[in-house]
Amino acid sequence: MKKIKFTLIILLLTMFVTYAQKGEVTSSQLSEIRESFKKDANSTALINAVSNNKLNDLALNREGVGKIDHNFKYQVDVSGITNQKSSGRCWMFTSYNVFRPQVMEKYNISKFEFSTNYLYFWDMFEKSNMFLERIIETADKDIYDREVHKLFDSPVGDGGAWNTFTNLTNKYGAVPKSAMPETYSSEHTSNFTKILKEKLRKDGIELREMAEKKASKKEIEAKKIEMLKDVYRILVLNLGEPPVEFQWRYKDKDDKISEYKKYTPKSFWEEAIGANLDDFVMFIDDPSREYYKLYEVDNDRNVREGINWTFINLPAADLKKYAFESIKDNRAMYFSCDVGKQLNSKAGFLSLDNYDYESLYGIDLEMTKKQRMMAHQSGSSHGMALVGVDVDKDGNFTKWQVENSWGASSGDNGYLTLTDGWFNEYMYRLVIEKKYLDEKTLKILKQKPTKVPYYNPAFFMDK
Repeated sequence: MKKIKFTLIILLLTMFVTYAQKGEVTSSQLSEIRESFKKDANSTALINAVSNNKLNDLALNREGVGKIDHNFKYQVDVSGITNQKSSGRCWMFTSYNVFRPQVMEKYNISKFEFSTNYLYFWDMFEKSNMFLERIIETADKDIYDREVHKLFDSPVGDGGAWNTFTNLTNKYGAVPKSAMPETYSSEHTSNFTKILKEKLRKDGIELREMAEKKASKKEIEAKKIEMLKDVYRILVLNLGEPPVEFQWRYKDKDDKISEYKKYTPKSFWEEAIGANLDDFVMFIDDPSREYYKLYEVDNDRNVREGINWTFINLPAADLKKYAFESIKDNRAMYFSCDVGKQLNSKAGFLSLDNYDYESLYGIDLEMTKKQRMMAHQSGSSHGMALVGVDVDKDGNFTKWQVENSWGASSGDNGYLTLTDGWFNEYMYRLVIEKKYLDEKTLKILKQKPTKVPYYNPAFFMDK
């Protein structure tokens, strides 16, 4: 009987070990894999080339070099290129670049910039408050809960989107760059934000401990305000203190200098732009979700009382029709994409055929847009202003132009040209005024939005 039990145990252990090792690469399989790489003259030359050179230099598709121009039949009247430098504030520059041409037209001036430092100050302040509030709300959850983990992983960050711009502008207005110029920290954000994140993580743990000890809501709220005072101090030391009032004047194209005028940030926005930001609609082309529906990303905002990320999911073909009408009407748009895919930065050109990695490696990399998103191979990463479109003799879209915020020395004098095919595959978000939309699309805004979680490549923050 004992011998039978012992044999059974050995059999079970053998089965367990066999099961545990299922999927291992066996020696025979490894030999097969090794033999699949034929080391001949061609492969040796490839090893030498790939291992000793920049990959993009080798994969550059020569058939496309020099065959693109940066001329556009329809173009928004823009002037001057901005530079976000070493920061993730592209969404701020992009949002302001949508409205900058209108300011220059209104005051008949040749150049103008909003203060992104002013907007950045309040973004980081409001995001800090949002973090602390979410920590209080999730205090009863396990510290390793997925949501709590995300909060502590990134308490605040530079990134944003159209709704974050809307929330800030509605609450704090805007100021010209002269009223709150850039600082070293606003243009090089990584160092001081490390300190801010460390402080917020410390505060987050303290708030959770207070909740665990059954502190009252009043006590927790008072502690949060004390924490925000420290946040404000950190921001002022690095970015300067945002103005409550300021004076501004300008020289127009006729060399006439205006009189100084006193403004608050909100009165300046109202006078210079006066736009109702509720008249702008965010769209996403996300083939992994149902089209022609309204969606809302839960708890994805920077200002507590602000709006979440809300969007209509529409295919690129529909979005391009609306974008065309906006450009013809001299109105730039917030445009968001996966800018790093197939970017020839020297030529300022984005095309699906810029680099041929498949021929270089002898592999297949073909995926649909839906598959790339589901696999996290692609997602939105950078915001720019969509300002131009070109068409062929039959009126078909051929290429598009975006105004970037990487300085005038980047790309084609600060601009990038992208083919219509690239637009289809790597454009993710576009913000368009309601007046360019048809009734069918406007009706979608009346739907009750479907709530979606934040962890989707389409919802990555623009930086």
